[in-house]
Amino acid sequence: MSSEYAKQLGAKLRAIRTQQGLSLHGVEEKSQGRWKAVVVGSYERGDRAVTVQRLAELADFYGVPVQELLPGTTPGGAAEPPPKLVLDLERLAHVPAEKAGPLQRYAATIQSQRGDYNGKVLSIRQDDLRTLAVIYDQSPSVLTEQLISWGVLDADARRAVSHEEV
Repeated sequence: MSSEYAKQLGAKLRAIRTQQGLSLHGVEEKSQGRWKAVVVGSYERGDRAVTVQRLAELADFYGVPVQELLPGTTPGGAAEPPPKLVLDLERLAHVPAEKAGPLQRYAATIQSQRGDYNGKVLSIRQDDLRTLAVIYDQSPSVLTEQLISWGVLDADARRAVSHEEV
């Protein structure tokens, strides 16, 4: 395993661990000693090679698919993240309510949950777009085109949707 690949794999491991709110010591405690903090830390730094078997066991411990832990395969070894889905809330306010009502209510709910009231833009997740597509009774790609035509989403959002639907 190349040093760069090991570092990228380690970064993925660290990201999953921190997303779950675990410290290295917390991993050791939660696993009842099965995963030693020093070992997991060395995997995360890329200082120690992890076998496929151990990686599968670690993925199982974290409750994620193994492929979530693997670095991307694009040139340079790093996966290019899909573009963010960012709603332009100022433009959304100018779309007629009969068209945009469900989206406006959904965006207001997300803002409330996040305590994010900047009123200009709102980042949404792929899952949010899928939920909105169900609400609008459209596929995510068709809804994306509609939101782009309203000026609420940037045209770059097409790549995020096509990345997800591949």
